[in-house]
Amino acid sequence: MSDTLAITYDGPLAEITLTRPGVHNRFDAALHADFITALAEVRHRGDVRSLVLASTGATFSAGGDFELMRALHDDPHLRQASIDEGRRLLGDLIDMPIPIVTALQGDAIGLGATVVLATDAVVAARSAGLSDPHVAIALVAGDGGCVVWPAAAGMLRAKRYLLTGDRLGAEEAYGMGLVTDLVDTGDDVLPAARALAARMAALPPLAVQGTKRALNRSLQARAGEVLDLSFALEGMSMASADLLEAIAAFREKRRPTYHGT
Repeated sequence: MSDTLAITYDGPLAEITLTRPGVHNRFDAALHADFITALAEVRHRGDVRSLVLASTGATFSAGGDFELMRALHDDPHLRQASIDEGRRLLGDLIDMPIPIVTALQGDAIGLGATVVLATDAVVAARSAGLSDPHVAIALVAGDGGCVVWPAAAGMLRAKRYLLTGDRLGAEEAYGMGLVTDLVDTGDDVLPAARALAARMAALPPLAVQGTKRALNRSLQARAGEVLDLSFALEGMSMASADLLEAIAAFREKRRPTYHGT
């Protein structure tokens, strides 16, 4: 167990749980690294046949954090390292051979939403939601949103939500295909996700994993077409004055003034 997450095993089922509700399980530098390590650990255990991705607290994951964004703005070497790590995180997630079921008990925001939509099934409480507000803080949605949102919702709807950063409630997300299973409350989410993961784990593993591999080939191809460009554009926006203005305006509770620089 690390400071950011926990990994548990129950027979053929593995579970990765985000464990920092005090900071809304944000995907900062520490969670980036720990999540990549956790995926590698689960992948290399030969007895695991499915994985549940869960979280603690009211929020599944609040995405990035402002201090990291300011550091990335100021340091081009750190910025490039973060982009490389983000590319690896999404690639490892898409390439995971076993099925992953997300237990969405609260909102998944930014990179948190990207991670959720890169999994294979999403069990969500009706009160949960998805959003990618990159543009609202002057960043390009470059960390995989331009790959997974169109794959789940279709291009036009993906544009609608990525170009505004608007929140999408779980019931509407279910109707659009971004959520696969709805349950009534947050307390119902994890048992339902575990039950679904157990059903997948009980099926013939060659058939399950081969089917997932074939399905994810299109997602990998899309990532190959889009990801380098989207990360490069996000890197440019990380270095912008507009990013600093967005952070300052949020903290000062005022309307931002953007200049496109």
